[in-house]
Amino acid sequence: MSELTDLYQEVILDHNKKPRNFHKLADANRSAEGFNPLCGDQLQLYVKVEDGMIRDIGFQGSGCAISKASASLMTDAVKGKPVKDAETMFAAFRDMLSGGANAPGKLAAFSGVRAFPSRIKCANLAWHALHAALQNSAEPVTTESAKDF
Repeated sequence: MSELTDLYQEVILDHNKKPRNFHKLADANRSAEGFNPLCGDQLQLYVKVEDGMIRDIGFQGSGCAISKASASLMTDAVKGKPVKDAETMFAAFRDMLSGGANAPGKLAAFSGVRAFPSRIKCANLAWHALHAALQNSAEPVTTESAKDF
């Protein structure tokens, strides 16, 4: 394995074992539920948006290492950012997993998931939940009904 692959695996394992922002956000004004029935991943995402900025974000749930690490890295990446930037990151992450250029920073750790098509939905779940929350969608996100998973 290359050093880069080893580093990516370390990042994913670290965020799975010690997920960041893994808590319910009491003052959230946006939320979304996500479910991947094929892998059993489930999450609830909580977002506090003020003045077009993601002021705080948290998640709870259970799932595989890729799903949990993706949610953890996503919350770190978008916290404190404008909603517009978070939507841009969502598109970049989704494009990366479908074969496009790597996403920025630690999010590139998930580029290796492309080699395992059945795990792409695991990595994308939290991002689709974020997109739904930012759009104020009341519908739960599921990997079996959403397009572009």
